[in-house]
Amino acid sequence: MTESKAMILGASGAQLTPDEISLYRDERPWGFILFARNCVELPQIADLVASMRDAVGRPDAPVLIDQEGGRVQRIRPPMIERYPSAAVLGEIYRQDPAQGLRAAWLMSRLHAFDLSKLGINIDCLPVLDVPVQGASNVIGDRAYAFDPDVVAAMGQAAADGLKAGGMLPVMKHMPGHGRGMADSHHELPTVTVSRAELEAHDFRPFVAMKNELMAMSAHIVFTAIDPDQPATTSSKVIEEIIRGHIGFDGLLISDDSSMNALQGTLGERAARIMGGGCDIVLHCNGLMDEMKAVVKEAVPLAGAALRRTEAVEAGFAPADSAHEETLRQEFHSLIAVS
Repeated sequence: MTESKAMILGASGAQLTPDEISLYRDERPWGFILFARNCVELPQIADLVASMRDAVGRPDAPVLIDQEGGRVQRIRPPMIERYPSAAVLGEIYRQDPAQGLRAAWLMSRLHAFDLSKLGINIDCLPVLDVPVQGASNVIGDRAYAFDPDVVAAMGQAAADGLKAGGMLPVMKHMPGHGRGMADSHHELPTVTVSRAELEAHDFRPFVAMKNELMAMSAHIVFTAIDPDQPATTSSKVIEEIIRGHIGFDGLLISDDSSMNALQGTLGERAARIMGGGCDIVLHCNGLMDEMKAVVKEAVPLAGAALRRTEAVEAGFAPADSAHEETLRQEFHSLIAVS
């Protein structure tokens, strides 16, 4: 089989176009990502996921989604129930840590019930960013707490719930987006605090969860480490902090390469992402011209990146035997008293 390229691509709508099928077949992305525009009804989503895998000839190709709950939930009612934000779960933890951890696990286990029925096998959570007062609301209630140790504990519970359901998590946004004073969808945030402060606060949840298989990078500049490049394209941040201080040897996926925090053409961005040390270029919006620019720069998986994708592919475990309705009722009871 021809090797996959180091990229994850989106699609423009509810069904693949002939051009998308051709691009996927010829350029062989390692995986795919779904957004709300791709999710119209449940049978359609399952068909779309299957057609993506058919296009690359890999029945288990990774299909990702951002199904956090709260503001970031790509599949919504009436297809799938509305889930609360991480901050709501964090409030349960504040009142009763054991119940908070259980709520985080349960919500992820329910995500796994919802998503695995559609063929989706990777959920981009937990959010391990630790916000500070005054930071941009781009993270906001997506964070579990302002305390890095609480974030780490809740994040681990959330990751474990996904894995219990046969899925895999992606930690976001390594090495930490919580301190950003700007929304990286629109502009590049810059963080000016010392490395010591970052290590004591922002990086700690990622250190605690360094053995997970996947993480997504942060489009954010840490001037104490690399004043010129955001973490996503900074070989210094990736080598010294992500691979070094944090000790993460899993698959590092860029945040969306089409976000306006990054500069240059999509091809230039993809080249810098690859050159900086990310293993996978992520492109989400499904625009064909942009995808064509990305695929020209994405290289076939090899070396450490190939080893890490193979570890992900080998990392899926069978789902446990939990009863969905029993867990759903337990989760609702916890949320009702929060």
